[in-house]
Amino acid sequence: MKYFANLKFFVYNLKYMKKYSVGVDLGGTKILTALVDKNSGEVISHIKKKTKKQKGPENIIKKLIESIEELLNESQIPLEEISSIGIGAAGQIDRENGIIIGAPNLDCFNLNLKEILTKHFTLPIFVGNDLEIAAIGEQKFGAGRDCDDFVCIFVGTGVGSAIIKNGRIIYGATGTAGEIGHIIVDLNGRPCACGAHGCLEAYASRTAIETRIEGALKKGRKSAIQDYLEPGKSITSSMIHKSIEREDELVVQCVTEAAEYLSGGIASVINLINPKLIILGGGLIEAVDYFYQKTIKKARAKSLPVPAAKIEFKKAMLGDYSGVIGAAFLEERKL
Repeated sequence: MKYFANLKFFVYNLKYMKKYSVGVDLGGTKILTALVDKNSGEVISHIKKKTKKQKGPENIIKKLIESIEELLNESQIPLEEISSIGIGAAGQIDRENGIIIGAPNLDCFNLNLKEILTKHFTLPIFVGNDLEIAAIGEQKFGAGRDCDDFVCIFVGTGVGSAIIKNGRIIYGATGTAGEIGHIIVDLNGRPCACGAHGCLEAYASRTAIETRIEGALKKGRKSAIQDYLEPGKSITSSMIHKSIEREDELVVQCVTEAAEYLSGGIASVINLINPKLIILGGGLIEAVDYFYQKTIKKARAKSLPVPAAKIEFKKAMLGDYSGVIGAAFLEERKL
């Protein structure tokens, strides 16, 4: 009996000797890969690459593998000290089998990430949704640390959310809960990347703002943002921020419109789910405080009076690292 007790103690310690994990945030515009200290949540090192989704899923897989290999080589941490590789991808995920079921912003469908990456790496592979990993990161080390009842909403290439109730993520019957970006805000509205029309994402994402600005510029409207544009390059959150600082009429108009739609979507979430806290993050929220302030003010005004009086808003605290830190803890996920 003493032998088995000692063996159990050894196995337990061996498991927790693995101090690090690799976290990957696979988004519509970038792949961020990081080595994370699981005790502190500190990002030890990271690699950032452009997704270049227009080149197809094969290119995304190639970039993903390159990023992980580069990180492992540069970090010089022995594999024996790394417990897993966790990946958060923008889209609907089969978590049990590690498959991206559908990710319009990545142009990936029925892509078995776990199977592909298991052929290249000896570490266990775990796959989740990009907002799921952001919520895990913020829950463990960020704005959600002291709250077990919140909704995490990120605005970037798309608009997504994750719902935390009683300290656990709500996945829904098919594992696709939290798709706030695909709330219909206009029955006969703009086309969305998902194939539907009138989705919130088509009105409130950075991509939507970019499309509105570019459309106006093509029609001859002048804007301060033209001073920052480069041929073949996309409009960034930083460009939008700088243009708003200069009180540019076109950019302010497009961002205000996006805040109007996003606040309506958030008000619907507040009325339906009644969380204690809404955490807002993503590049646009971080870079453009005007957008954040406008959104939360209007969301509170559009919500029912009782939940509106109690709801708290916070910006995500971990910035770009929310996702990679959360992804590093996917192995602890309980479905």
